[in-house]
Amino acid sequence: MKNFGLVGFPLSHSFSKKYFTEKFQSLGISDDHQYNLYEIEDIVELKNIVKNTEGLKGLNVTIPYKVAVKPFLNEIDSAAERIGAVNVIKILDNKKLKGYNSDYFGFRKSLEEFLGNAKGIKALVLGNGGAAKAVCVVLEDMGIEYKLVSRRASDDTINYRKANELLAESKLIINCTPLGTYPNVTSFPDLDYENIGNGHFCFDLVYNPSETKFLQKSKSNGANTINGYDMLVYQAEKSWEIWNS
Repeated sequence: MKNFGLVGFPLSHSFSKKYFTEKFQSLGISDDHQYNLYEIEDIVELKNIVKNTEGLKGLNVTIPYKVAVKPFLNEIDSAAERIGAVNVIKILDNKKLKGYNSDYFGFRKSLEEFLGNAKGIKALVLGNGGAAKAVCVVLEDMGIEYKLVSRRASDDTINYRKANELLAESKLIINCTPLGTYPNVTSFPDLDYENIGNGHFCFDLVYNPSETKFLQKSKSNGANTINGYDMLVYQAEKSWEIWNS
């Protein structure tokens, strides 16, 4: 049996198990390929997963371990090193671990499709966790100026009060926080939604529910909206490519 899986906490919202189980069935390899969920409260438990899982070939990594997992790896791909976060692990010979980042690929492809011909756009990136790291590198590579937004301002981030002052000039808003994720579907980023309109592009990395409060409130004022589903599909396919390379 070739085993794959997802490491994170909590995993009640997981897309990956269903996606890969159906993928294995469609490829006719479900008899000897399996995708499991590893819900762990401490990333230290990764060692036991790797040690005790026979035939383990690859893992995805999600909240809150995309950064915390790095010290447990034997090797990190140069692109993932630049981003500063890992969401794919390939199990090498002797159970050595190599980290990659497929969020970059998934987000960039989805964002390019979403923006179309929009040019000269500025962005607000909400949140500063592992997913935001990949998002920021994509924006840099696409030449999109951005501000990182957090609840408390720091040397690297602005707060939501300042973000609201920039809504008129920041037409791309990307939610990288878990706000609005099932089951906490009533929460949303603290923005002045009346100042978000039909010139705005609002991208929520959350995919469950398919339309978060952030997207609902933005869409009701005329904004263009997209959730994180396409990004997830693209990054999952990139994961599969990495594991089989």
